Amino acid sequence: MNYLYVLLLLSPAVLAQSLTKPEKAVLATVQKQMPETEAFLEKVVNINSGSLNKEGVRTVGKLMSDELDKLGFKTEWITLPDSLNRAGHLVATRQGKKGKKLFLIGHLDTVFEKSLPMEPFTRVNDSTAAGQGVNDIKGGDVLVIAALKALHAQKLLDDTSITVYFTGDEESGGGAASRIDFVDRARKCDVALAFETAQGLHSVTTGRRGSSSWTLNVKARTGHSSRIFSDLGYGAIYEAVRILNEFRRTLGQEQYLTFNPGLIVGGSEVHYDDKTAKAETIGKTNIVAGTALVKGDLRFLTEAQKESARSRMREIVEKNLPLTKATISFSDGIPGMEPSAANDELRKQLDKLSQDMGLGPVQAGDPGSRGAGDVSFVAQYMPCLDGLGASGKGAHSIEETMNTKEYPLLIQRAALFMYRLTR
Repeated sequence: MNYLYVLLLLSPAVLAQSLTKPEKAVLATVQKQMPETEAFLEKVVNINSGSLNKEGVRTVGKLMSDELDKLGFKTEWITLPDSLNRAGHLVATRQGKKGKKLFLIGHLDTVFEKSLPMEPFTRVNDSTAAGQGVNDIKGGDVLVIAALKALHAQKLLDDTSITVYFTGDEESGGGAASRIDFVDRARKCDVALAFETAQGLHSVTTGRRGSSSWTLNVKARTGHSSRIFSDLGYGAIYEAVRILNEFRRTLGQEQYLTFNPGLIVGGSEVHYDDKTAKAETIGKTNIVAGTALVKGDLRFLTEAQKESARSRMREIVEKNLPLTKATISFSDGIPGMEPSAANDELRKQLDKLSQDMGLGPVQAGDPGSRGAGDVSFVAQYMPCLDGLGASGKGAHSIEETMNTKEYPLLIQRAALFMYRLTR
């Protein structure tokens, strides 16, 4: 592989005088390890680990745990209840007395299930690699391993306290029940760093939206279509459309708030299977629809924003058209990560490091540009940063890519950030 970043590494800007001798040694070690780092990334990208592919998730977890074992971590696999139908989580820990206790977050699963065509790891050109999960989040997971390997090679992990927690179901989570151990371990730490996709070298996540789901059920009188608008009322489909349009009209302009109806079905009868996310309906053009079902998500920045939106949605649902009855229910998913002064102070430390490395400033990214992530489960307990992983484009699509020029710089920065926090 042709590493164009060697010139970057040797430039006076990167070898800034404000870096210590151990820090400069870490930079050099990261660079030296880049061929094996990319080989490891290719290996894990080429293993399908969709959230429902429990065998694939565990296989990727085993590869990660093998690497962490070599670095002196104690690794274990956290199993989940069978009812959640998920693979479980990988945890690696080491205990020491130096500096802050770090909680490093990644996930082993991707959105790409086995039913989707496989897109293997491919070097597109000197600055781009492609593949399923290459930036979300396998590039981030491998970045964590590579950073820790560089610190270990320089004996800078000695006497540190670090927990690495790679969940197995971030992309299709089991909710709070799947994060009990995750939260318990995080609360014993001082700082959480999450390695979801980076938005380049100059932006980091100090806040991100949460996600939850909602289900709208509508019932109505049914009968011959010639009687709609009269003694049969408006039918279930008109009522569902009224509600959705009112959601859009009254709540659609609020900053950081979105609500997406991802599935809608209506007719004489409706059947929905939660396990397969498939719906079946029966209906005819000359029969007024007696049932409608809508399932959607709700994204928000704060718990107050979530609860306010839910309250207003309930009010809209209750104003039924004649001879219809609608109900809405909500389910919590991932909480929001509200921007905080503590998170921004952590960003300032990363900003100083970035400028010490000659990489330029690091600003807080727009919370509205990020989806939900595991870090939000622990954001209320400690300072957190996210978006520290690999940079790239097209996450969750067949066009997913990673920026290979920025990758070694992001590994170097992560390694030095861990080092400074644990001094």
